[in-house]
Amino acid sequence: MKNSSDVLGEFGTTIFEVMSKLAIDHEAINLGQGFPDEDGPADILAKAAEAVKDGPNQYPPMMGLPELRVAVAEHDFRFYGISGNWQTDTLVTSGATEAIAASLFGLINPGDEVVLFEPLYDCYLPLVKLAGGIPKYVRLDPPHWELDEDRLNAAFSEKTKLVLLNSPMNPTGKVFTVEELEKIAALVLKYDAYAICDEVYEHIVFGDKKHVSLLTFPEMGERTARIASAGKTFSLTGWKVGYVTAAAPMIARIAKAHQFLVFTTPPNLQKGVAYGLKQDDRFFEDLKYSMQSKRDLFRDGLQGIGFSTAQCDGTYFLNADINSIGFDGTDEEFCRLITTEAGVAAVPVSAFYQSEGAMTNFARFCFCKKPEVLEAAIEKLGRFFS
Repeated sequence: MKNSSDVLGEFGTTIFEVMSKLAIDHEAINLGQGFPDEDGPADILAKAAEAVKDGPNQYPPMMGLPELRVAVAEHDFRFYGISGNWQTDTLVTSGATEAIAASLFGLINPGDEVVLFEPLYDCYLPLVKLAGGIPKYVRLDPPHWELDEDRLNAAFSEKTKLVLLNSPMNPTGKVFTVEELEKIAALVLKYDAYAICDEVYEHIVFGDKKHVSLLTFPEMGERTARIASAGKTFSLTGWKVGYVTAAAPMIARIAKAHQFLVFTTPPNLQKGVAYGLKQDDRFFEDLKYSMQSKRDLFRDGLQGIGFSTAQCDGTYFLNADINSIGFDGTDEEFCRLITTEAGVAAVPVSAFYQSEGAMTNFARFCFCKKPEVLEAAIEKLGRFFS
């Protein structure tokens, strides 16, 4: 029998699946995979359920239901001052991952270079390679995840076609600053490239940090696509509803790929998300403060055990230095140990790196769980390391 895809053959089962299975096998608290343990708001769920009963349940428009696309455009103006035409500048996708895939497939050709920031979310590299892109890495290191300007400049060349940026960033919890975004934008403009911005954690930013979209920077409006997700904003990760905002020519190219990937997204879920995006400011503030309190609870618990933790200004994720408690093995060994022996699952951060020189002494924990679950995890870890 002939071989399967050479590209996908490079990649094994994702680290999330490996650690989740290990957690199930050992009945461990799963703080590895990033999803909340509570469903989203009841009124949004009710709106989607009502839409199933009322119908129609046939193919919606390929670009997305008009009411959701209008809601996306209104949301973008409300939070970022982006003045887009919903009819030409928005697209609904089956989750942010599909939006990223469609953007890459629609915009790059084989041999084009794509700048990636690592540690990087696990789907980025396979999708870049499936599109024929050549990855160029900009490595960020814990505990502060600063953007090194020399590393950034070295990743760009005349062959650079596209930059894929995740802010707020999984798995680091980093929120890119305005100054860092200005440097990225300058290089995108210098090399006449595109920017694809994965902004799914846009409303989960802590303290005085603020999420700023690269789409809003001078001259970036015509070359930047902004991707967001109902899964993260409404704690409904299983719905897989994403949306893209970009200038009409970019949307048209991305939509060409989208139509051959999934074509469209369940209409009832689109109606639920359209309703959700119109929530008042308090809803989005409550999401921020709820996640911030969970971060604080878990961070304080880890530090009480003796862990040093990396900077975390957003997302669901907190990274802990395993050397700080005297563990001298690798992060993968550590994560397997605490899953099987302490009853708490985490993910090794080295799994998110590709280039050489990556740190192997940090583990990523997901804190978007009920407080009592986080407290139980801290108790288990404390008992184990005592």
